[in-house]
Amino acid sequence: MGKLLVTVLMLSAYLFGSDAVHEGSTDIVQRTVNFLIFAGILYYLLAEPLKNYFGGRSAGIASELEKVQERLRESKRLKDAAEHKIDDANRFAQDLSEMTKKECKILSEKIMAQHEVDVEIAQKHNNALMDLEKRKMVREVVAEVMGDVMRASDTAMGKDAMTDILKKKVA
Repeated sequence: MGKLLVTVLMLSAYLFGSDAVHEGSTDIVQRTVNFLIFAGILYYLLAEPLKNYFGGRSAGIASELEKVQERLRESKRLKDAAEHKIDDANRFAQDLSEMTKKECKILSEKIMAQHEVDVEIAQKHNNALMDLEKRKMVREVVAEVMGDVMRASDTAMGKDAMTDILKKKVA
């Protein structure tokens, strides 16, 4: 069908071709008909492919636009999720900071209490050692005095002499 139409149109163009140059008249009608036939042929040959091309192009652009819109929506969802996570992390950090401060205070109080107990124990231990050393010293002094007394008793000293020796050793 298409070949037949093209053949008829080309034949008509040949038939309506102008011989105005030889006759001296204008050929505006023939040229207009030739132009209309040419435009019709162009429309017949190019209309459907152009419609398909531009329709496909429009559909492709629309699908790309939809993909971009979907990516934009997904990006917004991810952004909102990330902001929510940031808010949660900030709240967690504040809670953690408060708990840490409380724990530090509790630990500090425990350490101070333990330190006070340790100081008390050290003082008691020191006092016990001082008592022990005093007793040792008293024993040594008594042993020394008794040794002096025993030696002096050999010489038959009296009570006054023993009292003087004890006073000297104690002082």
